[in-house]
Amino acid sequence: MKSANLYKGSLTTIILKLLNEHDKMYGYEITQRVKEITKGELQITEGALYPSLHKLEAEGLLDVEFVRVNNRLRKYYKLTELGTKETVNKLAELEDYIRTMRALVNPKFRFEE
Repeated sequence: MKSANLYKGSLTTIILKLLNEHDKMYGYEITQRVKEITKGELQITEGALYPSLHKLEAEGLLDVEFVRVNNRLRKYYKLTELGTKETVNKLAELEDYIRTMRALVNPKFRFEE
């Protein structure tokens, strides 16, 4: 993807939003869901995803649950109550950012506060 750096700063918001829509997800499932939603335009690597998941867990925004699937332990992530609140904040921040950028790149767009 040409604009991968633009998405880098939004990874936390993407993760929180997906987990808000689903009860729980495991890492590979998150990467595949993003790929599916964006029709392959955005592909999150494990090298980007797992450090973000671990950071969110350390911040108390995610809980972890281990489930045995086909004789293997699978690590599922789900939002904590604090994580749900932070999702609302992050989405509002992203919407504000998008509105501001739209105003900058399209002078015909009216910036409203």
